[in-house]
Amino acid sequence: MPISRKMTKKVHCWNMEIVRHGNKSSLSLLIPVGQTYERRAIREWLDRGNSTCPITRQSLHSTQLPKTNYVLKRLIASWQEKNPGATPPHQSQNLQVVETDHHEPMVKPVVPPSTSPNSVISQANMDRTINELRQAITSLCMSEILKESERAVLQIERFWQDMSIEPDILTMLSKPAVINGFVEILFNSVDLQVLKATFFLLCELGLRDETVIHTLTRVDSDVQRIVGLFKQGLEEAIVLIYLLRPSINGLVEMDVVESLLSVIKGRADDLLKMCLKPKTASILLLRQILQSNEENVVASIISTIVSSKVIERIVGSLEAEWAVERIAAVGILRRCIQQDGKCRNTVADNAQLAPVLENFMATSDEERFEIVYFLSELVKLNRRTFNEQILNIIRDEGSFSTMHALLVYLQTTLQDQSPIVAGLLLQLDLLVEPRKMSIYREEAIDTLISCLRNSEFPASQIAAAETIVSLQGRFTTSGKPLARPFLLKRAGLEKNYRKLMRMEQLHNNPGDFEDISEEEKAADAWERKTAFVLVSHEFGLVFEALAEGLKSKSAKLCSTCFVAATWLVYMLGVIPDTGIRGAARVCLLKHFISTFKSSKDIEDRTLSLLALKSFIHDPEGLRDMSSYMKHILKGLRELRKSSSLALEIMKLLSDGQDSSAELWNHKELAQVDSAENGEVLSIVSFKDKFFSGHSDGTIKVWAGRGSILHLVQEIREHTKAITSLYVLQSGERLYSGSLDKTTRVWSIGNEQIHCVQVHDMKDQIHNLVVANSISCFIPQGAGVKVHAWNGQSKVLNQNKYIKCLALDHGRLYCGCHDNSIQELDLASGTLSTIQSGSRKLLSKAHPIHALQVHNGLVYSASTALDGVAVKIWSTTNYNMVGSLPTTSEVRSMVISSELIYLGCKGGIVEVWDLKKQTRIEILQTGTNGKVLCMSLDPNEEVLVTGTSEGRIQAWGWS
Repeated sequence: MPISRKMTKKVHCWNMEIVRHGNKSSLSLLIPVGQTYERRAIREWLDRGNSTCPITRQSLHSTQLPKTNYVLKRLIASWQEKNPGATPPHQSQNLQVVETDHHEPMVKPVVPPSTSPNSVISQANMDRTINELRQAITSLCMSEILKESERAVLQIERFWQDMSIEPDILTMLSKPAVINGFVEILFNSVDLQVLKATFFLLCELGLRDETVIHTLTRVDSDVQRIVGLFKQGLEEAIVLIYLLRPSINGLVEMDVVESLLSVIKGRADDLLKMCLKPKTASILLLRQILQSNEENVVASIISTIVSSKVIERIVGSLEAEWAVERIAAVGILRRCIQQDGKCRNTVADNAQLAPVLENFMATSDEERFEIVYFLSELVKLNRRTFNEQILNIIRDEGSFSTMHALLVYLQTTLQDQSPIVAGLLLQLDLLVEPRKMSIYREEAIDTLISCLRNSEFPASQIAAAETIVSLQGRFTTSGKPLARPFLLKRAGLEKNYRKLMRMEQLHNNPGDFEDISEEEKAADAWERKTAFVLVSHEFGLVFEALAEGLKSKSAKLCSTCFVAATWLVYMLGVIPDTGIRGAARVCLLKHFISTFKSSKDIEDRTLSLLALKSFIHDPEGLRDMSSYMKHILKGLRELRKSSSLALEIMKLLSDGQDSSAELWNHKELAQVDSAENGEVLSIVSFKDKFFSGHSDGTIKVWAGRGSILHLVQEIREHTKAITSLYVLQSGERLYSGSLDKTTRVWSIGNEQIHCVQVHDMKDQIHNLVVANSISCFIPQGAGVKVHAWNGQSKVLNQNKYIKCLALDHGRLYCGCHDNSIQELDLASGTLSTIQSGSRKLLSKAHPIHALQVHNGLVYSASTALDGVAVKIWSTTNYNMVGSLPTTSEVRSMVISSELIYLGCKGGIVEVWDLKKQTRIEILQTGTNGKVLCMSLDPNEEVLVTGTSEGRIQAWGWS
């Protein structure tokens, strides 16, 4: 009896289809006449002994049913997951899976043929080997027994290894049914040898026939299984993964990086000889992953590569047999160097560059730039001699001229890539002494300047500016240019540079700095050579380009051009005169002055000053700067404490004038009348505040705001005159000494001050100095009293009536009423005489009114008995080493790093040059009283004076 006609599988050609009845779909068999029957009904028909078609009664070539097409089953399941509840078109129609023109799977209705096609396969004269191969293929595709299928795989693998692969054999093995059989092995077998053989065959077939790759990528689960086996340690799988050409995002999602690195790091001794080595495939895939837009993922991968020392194996791929692997290794190493520059030395020590250079002319433009970019990064080592060794290798290795190849490439490369190519070409040209003419140099510098001036390509402008800066030739261990820190070091701001160098030494081997003097010589020679060719090109054309870059709205471009311009202008004073200082001055002088005047960044101001120094030595430059001299002098005064260069230029400017008056002009900032509180007997400063002590026992706290002195606080806890105020900086404490026989300790760290301690001194305090554990003060009688804070006290130097005190490093200096000066060592009690006093009775009329100790010298102020009111003594041998020939009666004195201020009787303050010992200026307080006290703010920019008439005045630079 005939079998029931239902749904689908083909008997002789075994073609799979999907049939849907209502909401139920199943797999069935289709025969050539278009009639469909269930697999179960076909098996029942054959089991009864029938060997013909139930419709045509034609004899069947085979009565063995094939294995279920699991590829199709997984495709159906995948479609149903992506389209839950969807109903296929024409529910009652039979559907068939076919390939599109792009080798993509699709489902379409089956149209029954009007006539039965003849599909008899006959092959005559087949030899025994081919028959055995066919039998193995049949066993792989038909057998339901796993062991038989596994034996078939091993047999096919042996055939492949031993036979010459003819097109018909390749076609036979590339059929979807055979590929499906291999995939089933991957899903079901646990035999390592079988799995390796399967991957070997799939890779060989996939490399030769694109349809194999399309068959494998139709079902996602097949790819996932392949990836899963690779992660489990089957290294051969990575070759197939590479041939499947997954997307970058797909590779990232696969999470195979750890396995890739394991393959790269391992050895391939026990692997089958495949068309593509697993290490090669891993290198190629790793390169693709590092091109991902997921920066965090890429950064993590690179950290792993560097920390696990895989990078050394990747360096080995620079010598790989396949050019594509060499280029991929170049790309990986370049990314690693850019993110973690410390691996640059590892790469440089192990890299063989000749194979890469051999590839340069035969690669695409994109790959050429990758090579140039890699080489440019490689020559940013922290040792100049090593950089030049690598540059020589780049220039000389290879069978063709590297410089000529770069020149040709530079003429056709993209705009944003040109600066990097030009930078490398220029460095190669500079390996020899600069010649009068060099086509390589001319083309490279022309390109850099052209890119720098082309505002239509901002990225190219920045790259050109960065290339010029890097040509200075000094780099950190991580490859960052040292141009800016090194220029700051030259300008006297060495703190950041020293800190950077300490960090460099921590990250380097001790031997790296053994030949530091030789390295410095090499770096200096390179810097001079590079600067010379840059500034000499087209009579300083580079300065015009940098000046244009400084006007850009791009902060990054401006800052980079600023460093480049500063460096090249500074080098004008180092290299032989090229006659182009004038061109640089015309282009850049105003910008440097503007930055020096207005920038809030002390480093930028210092760099501007370094550039201006080159123009100061030029008479024309000094003339052009004269109209800005007021602003320049103001800036120099502000920088003099932080930059030795500022002091050097101040000296240059003052030596070039008859007087330094213009350099140190002062103007009155504020004036306050405190006559109601009596005389102003003492003034001290702390941070941004001033404290004044008055004869009625009042302490006032002042803050300078704009052009006024703002009274912050007024306190009157002393009952009599406050003769002394003393600030102990380390503890943020103010000490006040009074005629009421007490010393009060004030906390001054906050906005408001408050008294924290009161010490009964048992004697009037006429002058007070304080150390951490003791205080010294002048009592009502003779001598000086040393008072410990625990209450103990003693009187020293009882033979003298003392007028003023100064304390310096445990030594107390006493200025006496008899015009004598003593030094008292508080630790040993030793008394030494610096100046002997007068024994005449009238000598009481000429006391030492003020003492200051500064840089190992004692400055004493008195009445001008012999035309000299201020004398200067050495603290080492007590010899007189200088004097200030003023005839004024000096009552107070304060010394800055550059000036001496003398507060005199008659309401004047004389300003003297500390080094030249010449008077610069006289400040008029507007009164006839005595200037009893003075103090400078911590920056030495504001002077505050107090007079016997109760007036407080503030002075600053004009």
